[in-house]
Amino acid sequence: MTYDYRGKVVLVTGGAGGIARAFLGPVASLGATCAVVDIRTEAAERTAAALPGAGHAGYGCDLTDQAQVEALLTRVGAEHGRIDVLVNNVGMTSADRFDERSVESIRTELEVNLLSPLVLTRLAVPLLRAAPDPRVVTTVSLGGIFPLGETPIYTASKFGLRGAMLAIGLDLRAKGITAGSVLPSATDTRMLRREAVEGGNSLQFQDPPQPPEVVARTMMRMLDRPALERYPRPSEAVLVKTAMLVPNALPRLMRLFRRRGERGMAAYLARLERAGIAHRRDGRWALVDDERALPHP
Repeated sequence: MTYDYRGKVVLVTGGAGGIARAFLGPVASLGATCAVVDIRTEAAERTAAALPGAGHAGYGCDLTDQAQVEALLTRVGAEHGRIDVLVNNVGMTSADRFDERSVESIRTELEVNLLSPLVLTRLAVPLLRAAPDPRVVTTVSLGGIFPLGETPIYTASKFGLRGAMLAIGLDLRAKGITAGSVLPSATDTRMLRREAVEGGNSLQFQDPPQPPEVVARTMMRMLDRPALERYPRPSEAVLVKTAMLVPNALPRLMRLFRRRGERGMAAYLARLERAGIAHRRDGRWALVDDERALPHP
């Protein structure tokens, strides 16, 4: 560890989710003061209250509402005076197919995944500049490199977010703000579990989903050794980048990926069932209201 967390103000969006909690615990134990932001106010407050150390706070905020974002940053500024590390970690997806979903749902997903991190980052610049060594870490996805056929709006949002953050990283570097992105593949979070039970994108299950702690360690490595991009599973990044060298071959490649992915998703659902996290009823999968950690091989 080379990054000194002591006294640092770390703001994390999607703060009550699995990846955020896996990141917040270690950074709080190393001395950071954490601002936990989530659309679910009580969940944000519970997450903050459970962190080691003192001074943490949970904030409810709809990041698609600019007035709420401005109010959030005003409050954080009044309480802390700066943001040392901004972690854009909010995200969503939908299992609804493109030709069936509503236009409103398309706009919402783009707002959450693409626009809200950009708007928050832009509005947070004054508080970042008030820090001696400001950092921005954004959770993107390997879906920002490789098209996911069942979830094109998620793909669109992550392609856009990856490109924007690469450009922002280049632009802000000369202005004293270090920005980079983490691109995880499938991670065992409630969002992925919900997508699996709803019959979402099977391409994500080429390999067993990684635990959130793997992504969190990559985020911390981004602070230790800044880079424009880092990958929790570098070998998967190489695979998808290689596939994108020949995009016209994707229809043939997709058939191979999909068969393997469908087997992987079936195995993942079986693991969730054995752990009591999901169950089948009347031939349909459903989640139990439980976010317990899933044992990983």
